[in-house]
Amino acid sequence: MVWGGEKLASESRAKSPTIRDVAAVAGVSHQTVSRVINKSPNVKPALRAKVQAAIDQLGYVPNIAARRMGGNRSYLILAINDRARTLDNWGVGRGNDWVDQMLFGGMMECEKNGFRLIFDLVDTENPAAGKQLAGALSSLRPDGVILTPPHSENQDLADLLVANGTPFARIGSSNKKDGINILMDDMAAAQTATQCLLDLKHRKIAFISGSSDYLASTSRLEGYRNAMAKARAPIQSDWEQPGDFSFESGARAAETLFSSSDRPTAIIASNDEMAFAVLHQADKFGISVPDDLSVISFDDTPGVRFSVPPLTAIRQPIAAMARRAASELIDQKIDVNEGAEITLPFEFIIRRTTGPAPE
Repeated sequence: MVWGGEKLASESRAKSPTIRDVAAVAGVSHQTVSRVINKSPNVKPALRAKVQAAIDQLGYVPNIAARRMGGNRSYLILAINDRARTLDNWGVGRGNDWVDQMLFGGMMECEKNGFRLIFDLVDTENPAAGKQLAGALSSLRPDGVILTPPHSENQDLADLLVANGTPFARIGSSNKKDGINILMDDMAAAQTATQCLLDLKHRKIAFISGSSDYLASTSRLEGYRNAMAKARAPIQSDWEQPGDFSFESGARAAETLFSSSDRPTAIIASNDEMAFAVLHQADKFGISVPDDLSVISFDDTPGVRFSVPPLTAIRQPIAAMARRAASELIDQKIDVNEGAEITLPFEFIIRRTTGPAPE
């Protein structure tokens, strides 16, 4: 007996268009269709458009397994992220907007090119990180790997990829002699945020740093210091507070700053989660934002729009960086052994957490 659902599934499989169906509709050989699918350079634009029209008409989806058998590519891009921090955020129900944006950019670029993005979590510390990445390389044989912070700063992982002959891109890293380094100018972004507050007549400006494992944390702190020094604005010893990008570290830093006898009138937090914590602590201390305190965040992930008040923020082009990383790894036109560097622009979005310094 054949159940209805099984029959429908069987008929659906039977009717799935094949590469030969595409060839018949386009009036070309199946080898030509294969060259178009695999983006071979020796196909004329008009012929490529004709084949693509047939693919779109039939809804044909290339079989990755078959494509892998036909050449030396896997049509897979692997992106790895910090295991502990990602699981911690998911475990307490806060999610991870940074990961969401990274996946959005990478997945859409891969899909556009007939690739698939595989996402994996890898421990930060060696040697576990190296073993986990080596296992993924062995089982998946990806055409490229995207390293996100802090893995993008782990030279042991980079050396492993070089030795394995696997192209890779680093997000948020610079001045490296291997890989494709894709970043925004974090130092300039921090200077922009600080200058905004200085223009609003703030002089008591505090800064909550991110984890020291991330290059961006150091660059952002340096940008803040540079802007303050240029304006001859003093920095009190306790106005530079350490954080680790978590809500809890932001809350501790804000509590310390609000308990100070010389409380700052503005705070720059090195990511959105810590900025949310500053807003929560300000409410707890009875501090009005922006009348008594101005707050600026980094990253501008989607949740920022729902904060109360909506946060002024540096928008890090997370999705765009992941998209560019995937694109470069798919094209494979850059020699990753030369350490190419690609800087993407940031945006400064002014909302309702910044205002003139209180008199």
